[in-house]
Amino acid sequence: MRIKTIVSAVVLASVLFTTTLLEAVHASTPYEAYNYNYWEEAVASPAAFVPSKTVSGSDLGIGPFLEPNDMVVGTDGKLYVADTGNKRIVVINPDWTMNRVIESVDGQGAFGTISGLFVDEDHTLYIADSGLGKLIVLHEDGAVKLIIDNPQSDIIAAGFKFTPTKVAVDSAKRMYVVASGVFEGIMQFDTDGEFLGYIGTNEVKRDYYEIIWRLFSTKEQRSQMVLFIPTEFSNLDIDQKGFVYSTNIDLNSPTPIKRLNPSGEDVLKRYGYFHVKGDIRFRLSVGPSIFVDIKYLGDGIYSGLDSNQGKVFTYDAEGNLLFIYGMLANQNGTFKTPVAVEYDGVNQLVLDRAKANIHVFKPTMFGELVLEASRLHYNGYSAEAVPVWEQVLDLNSNYDIAYIGIGRSLVMSKRNEEAIFYFEQGMERDQYSVAFKRYRREEMKEQFGTIMTTIVIVAVIIIGIMIWRKIRSKRQGRTTRYSAGRDQAL
Repeated sequence: MRIKTIVSAVVLASVLFTTTLLEAVHASTPYEAYNYNYWEEAVASPAAFVPSKTVSGSDLGIGPFLEPNDMVVGTDGKLYVADTGNKRIVVINPDWTMNRVIESVDGQGAFGTISGLFVDEDHTLYIADSGLGKLIVLHEDGAVKLIIDNPQSDIIAAGFKFTPTKVAVDSAKRMYVVASGVFEGIMQFDTDGEFLGYIGTNEVKRDYYEIIWRLFSTKEQRSQMVLFIPTEFSNLDIDQKGFVYSTNIDLNSPTPIKRLNPSGEDVLKRYGYFHVKGDIRFRLSVGPSIFVDIKYLGDGIYSGLDSNQGKVFTYDAEGNLLFIYGMLANQNGTFKTPVAVEYDGVNQLVLDRAKANIHVFKPTMFGELVLEASRLHYNGYSAEAVPVWEQVLDLNSNYDIAYIGIGRSLVMSKRNEEAIFYFEQGMERDQYSVAFKRYRREEMKEQFGTIMTTIVIVAVIIIGIMIWRKIRSKRQGRTTRYSAGRDQAL
C-alpha cells in the first residue's frame, strides 16, 4: 500500500511538472513564436509574451480612442495615452481604472496634434504637439512649467519651423526631441528650454556608382537624382545612464536601432549572431522591419516595435535577440497599425492606432526566466544565472543564448572544460576559443611535473644508451686490436 502511494505521488508530480512545461511552451498565441539560430534559420520557440487583454477608451468609460499616437508609463505606474484624434491625454491608473483626462493647457487652450509623450521621475509631463509646433511641459498638477515653440540658435536655419514629434528626458532634465524635417540629428534642450545642439546624425549609405556618375552628368541629370540626405529619427527612449536609444525608418540602414552616448556616438553592442535590425528573413513583398518605437526595459534590455510586420523584437545588452512576438492580423493579440510599445515592469503594452486600443501582453514562464537570467548576467551575477538558464533549456533545448550564458559563467568559475561543451552547443566560436586556450593552459600546468619528469627520464635513458654504446664500441675496438696482434705474433 505504501509503495502504491509513493508511486502515485511520483506520477502526480510528473504530470504536474509536464503540464507546467506544456503551458509554458504552448502558451496561447494567434501566431507561431520563433527565434533565429546561428545559421539565421527561423526555429520554433516558446512564446515569451502572450495576449492578456485589450483596453479601449470605451472600456474606460470615456468613449473610443481616435487615432491614438503614443503612450508612456510613469514611475508611479500610471499610463498616459496620447488620444490624438480626440485632442486629449488620457491618464490611466495601474489597475486600469480612469484617473483623469487632460484636454487643454492653461493659457494655451486645446491641443493640436499630440505626437509624443514622456513622464520623468518627478511626474512632470512632456508633450510633443506637432500640430501647435510646441513642446509643452506640465507639472504633476497640470500647471504649465515650460513651453518651447521657437528655438533660436546660430546653427538653426532661418525660417525653421519647429515640429516636435517625440521627446525623452534624462535624469539631468535635458530634453531630447525628434522633430519633423530635421536631418541634423536629435535636438537637445536644457532645463530652461535653451537649444544645446544636435546629437546622433543618421549616416547615409552612398552608391559609389552614382557618385561617379554625378561627376560626368549634366545639370538636368543631376537634378533628377536622389539627394544624399540623412534620414530622420522616428522615436527614442533613454536609459538610467542618460544614453539615448533611437530608431529610424530607413529601409537600407544597417543600424535602425542606435544607442547614443552624450557625444552622439553610436555605442550599441552588436555581439549577437546577426545585426540588431529585426527580422533576418522576410518576404520581399513585405520588406524588412521598420522600427517606429523603442522601449528600454532596464538592465540593458530593450524592445523595438516593427510597424511593417507588427512584431516586437527584444534584445539584451550585448545585442542578442531574446524573443519575438506579434503579427499583423485581426485576432486578439495582433495589430493593424502598431505605433508605440511600453513596459510597466511586468507586462508589455502595444498601442494600436487603427484598432484604437491598447494590447496588454503578460510574460510566460519562459519569458520571465529569459529576462531574469539576462538581468542577472548584466549585473554580474553570472553564477546565479546558471540555474535560471538551465530552466530555460528545459523549456527550449534549442535556445543558444542559454548555452552561451552557462558557458560564460563556467569560464568565470575556471571550469573551462565544461564551458567548451556549452559554447559548442551555442555556436559561440570566440568564447569557445578562449575556453579552449585556457583549458589547454590549465592542462599544461597540471601535467607540467609529469611531462618534465618524463622528459628527464627519457633524456637520461637516451644519454645512458649513448654512453653504453660508446663504451661498448671502445671495448670491441680493443678486443679487435688484441686479436689482430695475437694473430700476427703466432
